[in-house]
Amino acid sequence: MSDVAQHDNPQHVRVSTGELPDAGVVVERLTRAHEIFGAVNDGEVADYIPALAQANPDDFAIAVAGVRGRVFGVGDVDREFSIQSVSKPFVYALVLDAIGTEAAREKLGVNSTGFPFNSVIAVELNTDRTMNPMVNAGAIATTSLVPGSTAAAKWEHIQAGLSRFAGRALQVDSSVYESESETNLRNQGIAHLLDSYDRLYFDPDEATDIYTRQCSLLVNAYDLAVMGATLADGGVNPVTGEHVVSAQSCTRVLAVLATAGLYEKTGEWLFDVGLPGKSGVSGGIVTMAPGKGGLGTYSPRLDEAGNSVRGQLVNRYLSEHLGLNLFASQAAPVS
Repeated sequence: MSDVAQHDNPQHVRVSTGELPDAGVVVERLTRAHEIFGAVNDGEVADYIPALAQANPDDFAIAVAGVRGRVFGVGDVDREFSIQSVSKPFVYALVLDAIGTEAAREKLGVNSTGFPFNSVIAVELNTDRTMNPMVNAGAIATTSLVPGSTAAAKWEHIQAGLSRFAGRALQVDSSVYESESETNLRNQGIAHLLDSYDRLYFDPDEATDIYTRQCSLLVNAYDLAVMGATLADGGVNPVTGEHVVSAQSCTRVLAVLATAGLYEKTGEWLFDVGLPGKSGVSGGIVTMAPGKGGLGTYSPRLDEAGNSVRGQLVNRYLSEHLGLNLFASQAAPVS
């Protein structure tokens, strides 16, 4: 990630305690970030899924939702795109609520793999054959644990749950679903590999299909910001006031995100941004500032690891300028 220190260094360091700054400051910083990083044209649109290759590479949106219900946005904030891997933490939260944190840890794992999101080698190298819920193998296993005795029941639970996170009814992009279904042989293979090790908890073909559907749900940057704010607010959607998942589940989700949310680049992300976050190959990133709010960005130009180039730059900039970094602190006054 390129250095953003040259861009508008804050006059005063903001630390992670307290709330979001005043509305005027948030709007000014979002606008400034959009101006600065809108000129960055590095990266390429994902093309291994044909439907994703049709995205406009110039689309760019930034949204912030505070835990008190304030929502701010700039750019193409109403542009819908498929949620892709950004769905993973929210489905994981639903499963944590359903089966409990210890059962989920035993069945799914929590440790970072250090490998790409669709790695098969990572499954074989782990003696427990568990991954974590933020890579494809762990995410398909997570989807297989969603409540419901049939594929239809599981899908209904996922669609309804992610809609509660967003505060509105989310729908599937049928063209993306069909395109992914025609090209997801690797995920099918991963599911069958997990099944052979008794680390999948539903029919592998149906579990893969449900996972493909959840990745095809349409969201916009506002949705991601509100969904992130819900995890940052102890499971309460700050816009609708609905209690979506437990605070304990939120804590565990954010912990796993901090170690694995951007795959093999997570260490660099945490070093630069200092927040749990999750990326998707459509160009979305959701980031959570616990106790403060959520940040949603959309820009489909990706780096070599499949993470939005502009989105990463925006997150680093806003983490610094809105006082979001969890590791930022100031020396206590000497008494």
